[in-house]
Amino acid sequence: MFKAIIIEDEAKGLNNLKNLLKEHCPQVNVIGDAGSISEGAALLEEESPDVAFLDISLPDGLVFQLLNQIRPIDFEVIFVTAYEEYAVKACEYSSIGYILKPIDPDALKEAVSRIHLRQDSEVEKRLDLFNSYYNNPNAFTKMSISALDGIYFVNIADIVRFEAEDNYTHIYLKSGERITASKTIKAYEDLLAPFNFYRVHKRHVINLNFMRKFVKGDGGYLVMDDDIQIEVSRRRRPAFMERMKRLQEGL
Repeated sequence: MFKAIIIEDEAKGLNNLKNLLKEHCPQVNVIGDAGSISEGAALLEEESPDVAFLDISLPDGLVFQLLNQIRPIDFEVIFVTAYEEYAVKACEYSSIGYILKPIDPDALKEAVSRIHLRQDSEVEKRLDLFNSYYNNPNAFTKMSISALDGIYFVNIADIVRFEAEDNYTHIYLKSGERITASKTIKAYEDLLAPFNFYRVHKRHVINLNFMRKFVKGDGGYLVMDDDIQIEVSRRRRPAFMERMKRLQEGL
């Protein structure tokens, strides 16, 4: 069982989340709720939850103010928010759980299933990453990877490529290290497109900065800086060649 608190200022939203948790996530026991930063701070003085479901915008400010007040944080965080691009991307980059309003039960179950154990949650570091992106997305350089054996914090520029295997993704770093994450390669493709990553095959997303050579022909493939050969699929080749042309022209 997970002990949970909810900080949400709208009574309808609070009751809806409680009912959804009761129906779809019986392993979550809600032990308290609050409707503002001040009420949340008082609640957390009394209770020690395993997870907190937090609305981002509260009547007396943003919930980040509360999180900064009560550090160090030793519980998991799941943000509950209407869609906001920077908040969603910040959650993705930092491996912080989130649920979009209106709440989809399957999304709620997925977020709860990813709650980490306290001893390896690294929640403080992940919240620092979240704040870094949320406050200054244009200067963001680091991301969190929730892997099978723990949570890794890596510089985006050090990621060479991603390789899909069933429902897992292998992430190869410049150092030669390999990290395996239980996240689809499509998620990483979307997340890292602004950072010069490109999907060349259904199984491969590469960092274009580590591409050494493209060998043309029917079996066209890339040679990466680590000498690994990556196939460029026939279907993706025209768009890839157009991207290469733009890179050469400096556009």
